[in-house]
Amino acid sequence: MRSRSLSLLRAQPPFCKLRPEGTSGEAASGASRQESRRRSRPHYNYQDNMTDLVAIWEVALSDGVHKIEFEHGTTSGKRVVYVDGKEIMRKEWMFKLVGKETFTVGEAKTKATINIDAVSGFAYEYTLEINGKSLKKYMENRSKTTNTWVLALDGDDCRIVLEKDTMDVWCNGKKMETAGEFVDDGTETHFSIGNHDCCIKAVSSGKRREGIIHTLIVDDTEIPDTLE
Repeated sequence: MRSRSLSLLRAQPPFCKLRPEGTSGEAASGASRQESRRRSRPHYNYQDNMTDLVAIWEVALSDGVHKIEFEHGTTSGKRVVYVDGKEIMRKEWMFKLVGKETFTVGEAKTKATINIDAVSGFAYEYTLEINGKSLKKYMENRSKTTNTWVLALDGDDCRIVLEKDTMDVWCNGKKMETAGEFVDDGTETHFSIGNHDCCIKAVSSGKRREGIIHTLIVDDTEIPDTLE
């Protein structure tokens, strides 16, 4: 019988220096010391260039948890937006220091807006909206419309998300191919992750306020929900 592993989860590019022909002795030793110094330099990070970082948010969507970072130069009006470490928008000079910037996040191109408001004097407040709602309100609403499970399969972390309104299933940012069927006590949505058989059962709670209960079963083992 095939064994399966199932458990719950509780570059700097190398420098290359060619030694010139005929280099020897002290020159070679100096080159070696210089090479050693180069290799000991700290790893370069995109954040090293962030001189005006003012806000960081983490947004949990179906395709993953995305990190949004915002730079705002209160002298030049500079605005820079990063999503998951990648610069997606830059405006170097802005006469107006307040306003908003809109962009998209994730595979589904979810709309995001950063609002810049003056509080007093030279102090500013930065708020993030997702699909027209404040981040807090969006996440509260999302907790009602999605179910999330986090587990490890064969040593790899898996984040599985069910969108209740469409019954779409995502795993680590990829929309899964699923097959649904009606059963005596509700419905079952089947899919596979590697060699693992997965099923999301949907049954009525019998209580109006609780509605439908969704349960993930992987290889005949029930997986508890994860709160994000």
